[in-house]
Amino acid sequence: MNRSLAVRRPDGAVLRACVDGPADAPWVVLSNSVLTDLSVWDAQVAALGDRYRLLRYDQRGHGGSIVPEGPMDFDRYGADLLAVMDATGVARATVVGLSMGCPTALAATAAAPDRFAGFVAVDGIAKSGPGRAAFWSERRDTALTWGMETIAAQTVPRWLPELDADDPIRQRLHAMIAATPAEGFATATHALGGYDLSGAAAGLRCPVLGIAGALDGAMPDTMPAHFGARPGFRMAVIPGAGHLPNLQCPEAFNRILSAFLDGHAFQTTKETA
Repeated sequence: MNRSLAVRRPDGAVLRACVDGPADAPWVVLSNSVLTDLSVWDAQVAALGDRYRLLRYDQRGHGGSIVPEGPMDFDRYGADLLAVMDATGVARATVVGLSMGCPTALAATAAAPDRFAGFVAVDGIAKSGPGRAAFWSERRDTALTWGMETIAAQTVPRWLPELDADDPIRQRLHAMIAATPAEGFATATHALGGYDLSGAAAGLRCPVLGIAGALDGAMPDTMPAHFGARPGFRMAVIPGAGHLPNLQCPEAFNRILSAFLDGHAFQTTKETA
């Protein structure tokens, strides 16, 4: 079963959402990264949609969701996530946050911890690092001055390392980034430039899994530092994957996510693609 809907927020924003899977199945909510839309999760829907109820949505300013006015922060992004859950009747779910989706989910769980049955952080952290404000300010200026084709050309090789320029996955991500409204990306950079949700990460009351691409810089080492203090935290690193392992190495990613959702053991230090 597939259902699309528009979720209207009190400030006039409209968020695009999509529900897949059996009506009586456990809920899994998927929150996308900056510069992507809900289609970044297509491989997960194909793999899990027969036994889980999957809710995807476009974060503000991305995909089919309205471009917000002015700078955004993660309190507002987190409130959007909860509003989408409310609109689709999701009382409690495992929430998967990809990159920017990770602090979005942390902000949501800080506001409503009982809504999370589990949390999966994918190449995302709880606190922005030193120098990130300057980085995101430069990215914002580039997008508004030169356009999103420039951002796509600069971002795709970093996020999907070791893929040839003509690889269909790389071309798909390029198109996704280029289609992102520059203003929507620009508002997100304000939130990404300086956030600290360490308290929310420390206060998580549900099972927590971290997944990182082995080729995503320091992320495989940084994520345990942000989430590892929580008892029972598990970490999986996917060889050959960059910043979007669910897109670049979906079979390995789906194996890990499926095992976590099913409550089964999986290899925590390395997962073969």
